[in-house]
Amino acid sequence: MDKNLIANEVVSHIMQKDLFSQWLGIEIIEIKEGYSKIKMTVREEMMNGLGIVHGGIGFSLSDSAFAFACNNRNNLSVALDTAINFIKPVHVGDTLIAEAKELHNGRSTGLYHINIINQHQHTVAFFKGTCYRTGKKLID
Repeated sequence: MDKNLIANEVVSHIMQKDLFSQWLGIEIIEIKEGYSKIKMTVREEMMNGLGIVHGGIGFSLSDSAFAFACNNRNNLSVALDTAINFIKPVHVGDTLIAEAKELHNGRSTGLYHINIINQHQHTVAFFKGTCYRTGKKLID
């Protein structure tokens, strides 16, 4: 079976059960083996008391892109380490796109870089994630 077809089936399976990503309003743009590109629109209830998006929203969008990219080989993978750098503020109505690229695909670990841009093509955050591969399948 085609690797990218499997990747899309795995991510579809994950999204069906991922209520938080659904609450964020995440839409899948593109899935390929070891890669994901997703988007969402920032809503009013995602803002903090300073009038900018809560940092957990950007982190969560990145974390979902990370999960979709590192799990889409149908090898259950969990986060070992993550880090995010916020570059620019995000506001209500902004459309965010997170693109996860695989830097390393090892037998037991993987390393991913996620870039988040807004509707103006400005980078608003960088995320790095390392995952541990369990060897368990997500779908049969």
